[in-house]
Amino acid sequence: MNEFHCIVSALVVGFIWYHPKVFGNAWMQAAGLTEAQLKGGNMLKIFALALLLAFLLATALPGIVIHQMGAYSLMGADEGNALPSYFAFVNDYKDAFRTFKHGTLHGILTGVFVALPILGTNALFERKSAKYILINSGYWIVSLGIMGAIICGWK
Repeated sequence: MNEFHCIVSALVVGFIWYHPKVFGNAWMQAAGLTEAQLKGGNMLKIFALALLLAFLLATALPGIVIHQMGAYSLMGADEGNALPSYFAFVNDYKDAFRTFKHGTLHGILTGVFVALPILGTNALFERKSAKYILINSGYWIVSLGIMGAIICGWK
């Protein structure tokens, strides 16, 4: 269920972030796009793929924002294989660092240390400006921060 909330949050942030009164006009100018070009796209296809990509992020992010995922991953899918120390660990630490604030921190760090370098590298080779990099990376830093908060804090 958290994945659904993460997907919705990414779209809501995008609607706000890329609104003409926020960063939309600056982004269009930095991207070299016009309103006519943007209106010419297949919006159903664009939003469907955006939803799919947001879902992929939402399913990958728990391993980054929830510390306990490392212990869970040692188990695989079968708790029947677990040693007693696993259950002791889970009982002791199941909710440690599981807050909206901590998830936000790790989401933002993911944006800064993963999204920014990826988008920045692509933009450099595409000969895009620093403004373009900052607008797009800023969107992902904020979106991943919110996604991290939802995943980590919403139990």
